[in-house]
Amino acid sequence: MCGIFGIENHPDAAHLTYLSLFALQHRGQESAGIASVLNGQINSHTGMGITSDVFSDKRIEKLCGTSAIGHVRYSTTGSSHIKNAQPLVSKTRHGALALGHNGNLTNASEIRKNLETKGAIFHSSTDSEAILHLLAHSTGDFDEALPEALKKVEGAYSLVILTGDQMIACRDPHGFRPLVLGKLGNSYVVSSETTALSLVKASYIREIDPGEILFIRQGNLKSVKIPTRPISARCVFELVYFARPDSVVFGKGVQAVRQALGRALAREMKEVKADLVMAVPDSGAPAALGFSRESEIPFEVGLVRSHYISRTFIRPSQALREIAVDLKLSPVSEALKGKRVVLIDDSIVRGTTSRKIARSLREAGAREIHMGITSPPIVSACYYGIDTPKSEALIANQRKLEEIRDFVGVDSLHYLSLEAMLEAAGGSGFCDACFTKNYPTKTPAEVSISQKVGL
Repeated sequence: MCGIFGIENHPDAAHLTYLSLFALQHRGQESAGIASVLNGQINSHTGMGITSDVFSDKRIEKLCGTSAIGHVRYSTTGSSHIKNAQPLVSKTRHGALALGHNGNLTNASEIRKNLETKGAIFHSSTDSEAILHLLAHSTGDFDEALPEALKKVEGAYSLVILTGDQMIACRDPHGFRPLVLGKLGNSYVVSSETTALSLVKASYIREIDPGEILFIRQGNLKSVKIPTRPISARCVFELVYFARPDSVVFGKGVQAVRQALGRALAREMKEVKADLVMAVPDSGAPAALGFSRESEIPFEVGLVRSHYISRTFIRPSQALREIAVDLKLSPVSEALKGKRVVLIDDSIVRGTTSRKIARSLREAGAREIHMGITSPPIVSACYYGIDTPKSEALIANQRKLEEIRDFVGVDSLHYLSLEAMLEAAGGSGFCDACFTKNYPTKTPAEVSISQKVGL
């Protein structure tokens, strides 16, 4: 998962982009970057780490220009390495281009192989570079070449692209990843989430439509649609976990959706008796409040999160994730001692984090722990930008409910039903492949097979 931002036709473009990346930092902490354009020339800076580590005031001052795009990354395709930090900048026959990508291309490997046979030289291991090479090999002017290039890629992409004279925002035809349009004075702004618009005081206009390419030049918009009509496949996990609760994603307030998930879970767990409801912070807090209000079991703060530790789910290795859990969450013994606890979290991925949390609550004196998860069991890998690349790493793919309960070390374990989750999220039109194995596109393995047999 990554976060992208762009602003066109503003004298403080790089400074505003820099600030926006703090609002999107939850979407990736491995690298950050900004590209800006002045008098047709693109300047950029990328680095490893969070935004505050990568940029200083002097760095920002050097990125002068009237348009800029920014990116925060964690790796799902391509290693955690400076060569994969974005925005990617390349010189093509269309001039210099800078590109920031959120999502995963499911046919990137095949595109790369085909282009390499034609002499293309790739400088990174990220799938995003395939788009730049497709543009470099395209015919016609840029406004014609971009739709043609995007027709050749499959999977999830929300893009911001910067050229010498315009900014472009694109969203894949399935609409996997969010992308919104806003306005600040005479300047148009695009962002992965509305929270970044709010931070820079831009007004929200609308979502960029699935399959839409939005050309933005000197304050003017031109909308082009990729001529395909696939099924809608918005990532429901954005609402369950990834997006910030103060954002509006897919037209829904994230906090309101998470509270609805908690209320639905309370209805499904109505037989559980407990003294308090608590959350795994921070993403579990709205759901725990919803659970408490529906069940009339008091809400308590049972875990305190250190805000100097970043999200453990998107750490690049399991060893780092486990260390980060110990640093990140501390139990409140006074609230827990001798109590029957309902513990609310958004998901169980590998199970090790939940196990560590349950153990710490026991050590703090909790008498019973009843764990409620506001999504169904994650049983299958995501190929669209969530860090679950191998099904073998998912505990629900390998163990039954009772075995997961015993591994985590709780008295009972309850997952929200698929139907209730989708209803709380807003109904139909979501990708739920990680819960159902029903993928809306061919998976990378299927793409590879079809290429080999000429389908």
